[in-house]
Amino acid sequence: MHAMQYEITLPADYDMGIIRERVATKGHLLDDFPGLGLKAYLIREREAGSPVNQYAPFYLWSGHEGMNAFLWGPGFQGIVRDFGRPVVQHWTGLSYEEGSASQAVPGAATRRRIPLQEEVPPGEAVADALDRHAREARRDGVVASALAVDPRHWELLSFTLWADAEAPAGEGERFRVLHLSAPGRKGLGTGRRW
Repeated sequence: MHAMQYEITLPADYDMGIIRERVATKGHLLDDFPGLGLKAYLIREREAGSPVNQYAPFYLWSGHEGMNAFLWGPGFQGIVRDFGRPVVQHWTGLSYEEGSASQAVPGAATRRRIPLQEEVPPGEAVADALDRHAREARRDGVVASALAVDPRHWELLSFTLWADAEAPAGEGERFRVLHLSAPGRKGLGTGRRW
């Protein structure tokens, strides 16, 4: 499993209705994309309390083939054409869990980035994070949750989809989910990735 996200930060006065329309008319195009576990079409809006207006889709890929087909194919080229080439962040998947609200359509998402402390052995830190992730994924309102790591920056990433339109406070950066494409969600499996 690979996690991937790019963030397109937009001007403070940007009409976010443009992004909503883009997702409404084009979001379904990835509803059956080979190799895609799920794509959450995410936004943050200043008028809703975010520090920025942002379009920030989040992906879980079952393997690198689907991710590569997307990045080098026509889908991502539309993003590049319309917004310029964003930095594509990616993480190696550690765990995926379906939550207690797994049948719900997600309304919100949260993302937490957690630096791995240098004084703690990486294997120990990841083992602790996996235990915490399994517990957190069982909370009320969780649709699905993923844990991943960036070994270049020694950073853990926790990403959670929530059933409610508002994510709980204190869970990290909060996003609204405009659409969820999930053609390979069942194929992501659950639990640890090794």
